[in-house]
Amino acid sequence: MELLVVGATGTLGRQIVRRAIDAGHHVRCLVRNPRKASFLKEWGAELVQGNICQPETLPAALAGMTAVIDAATARATDSLSIRQIDWEGKKNLVAAAQDAGLERYIFFSILNAEQFPSVPLMEIKRCTEQLLAQSGLNYTILRPCGFMQGLIGQYAVPILDKQLVWIAGEGAPIAYMDTIDIAKFAVRALEIPETMNRSFPVVGTRAWGAYEIVRLCERLSDRTAKTARLSIGFLRFMRRLTRFFQWSWNVSDRLAFAEVLASDRPLDASMEETYQVFQLEPQDTTTLEAYLQEYFSRIMKKLKEIGYEKEKEKERRRQKRSPFKSKS
Repeated sequence: MELLVVGATGTLGRQIVRRAIDAGHHVRCLVRNPRKASFLKEWGAELVQGNICQPETLPAALAGMTAVIDAATARATDSLSIRQIDWEGKKNLVAAAQDAGLERYIFFSILNAEQFPSVPLMEIKRCTEQLLAQSGLNYTILRPCGFMQGLIGQYAVPILDKQLVWIAGEGAPIAYMDTIDIAKFAVRALEIPETMNRSFPVVGTRAWGAYEIVRLCERLSDRTAKTARLSIGFLRFMRRLTRFFQWSWNVSDRLAFAEVLASDRPLDASMEETYQVFQLEPQDTTTLEAYLQEYFSRIMKKLKEIGYEKEKEKERRRQKRSPFKSKS
C-alpha cells in the first residue's frame, strides 16, 4: 500500500514508519524539516517537506497515496497552538485526503475524550472524530491513553538521579501502552476491512496509578524514590497563569490535563473486541513490568560498566605516578 505517515518523527510516528516498512508498505513521511528526519530516510521511507498547517503543501504529499496514518499532534514547545495544529491542521489534512480520494484514514484520538470537554486537546480530538465520521472517508479511529515511553522521563530518570518525582494530584490510573504495540494496531488497521468506520480503544494490559509505578521503579532499580505531590489546585492556578502569555498557551493547554488526573475514573477499557477484530494476540502486548524491567536492566548494566571504566582509569593514573618526588 502507498502510505503517508503524518507526525512521523514523533515518539509514536517513528514506530509506525518502521512497522509499516517492515510490513512491506511503501511509506512516505510528511515532515517539516527533512534534515531532522533523515533517520526515516535511512530506514527506507520517502520524505516530502510540508506542514498540515500549510494546506498548499498537502496535495503533493498525498499524490499517489492510498492511505494516511495521522499521528501528528502539537507539542508543548511548538510555536503554534494546539487548536492550530490539532484542529485547523487536521481539517486541512482531512479535506486534502478527500480531494485525493484516499482509501483509508487512520487517526489517533484519546480514550474517553468525550468525557472531558473542558480539556482543550480532548475536546479537539472528539470534534475531529466527528469530522471524520462525516467526511465520507473510510476511517479508523484508535484511542490510546498513554505511552510507556513517557514514563522514563517522568519516573525512571528522576529515581536514578536521586531527584524528586513529581506526582499530579492522586494520579488517575492509566493503562499505558508501548508505542511499538500501538503501531502494530495502526498498520494492521490498513489490512483489516472490519476496522473501517469504527473506533477502538488501544490500551495496555492494566491501568497503573502513579504510586504503583514509583514502587515498581524502586524495586527494579533497587533505589528509593523521593516523591512530591502537586495539588490539582496548584496545577489549575498554573494553567490560568500561563494563559496570560501567548508563548505558553500550549503549556497551559497541557496543564488542563489536571482535570483528567483529578478524575476518579481510570483511563482504561476492555481490549477483548479490539484484539479479535485486529486478529492480534493479547499475550504479545508488552506489559509495563516487562518494559521497565528491560529499561532498568540496560541502564543498570551501563552504570556498572561506567563505574568499572572509571576505576580502571584511576588505576592507570596511579600506576603512572612515580613513587619518588622529582628533584628540582
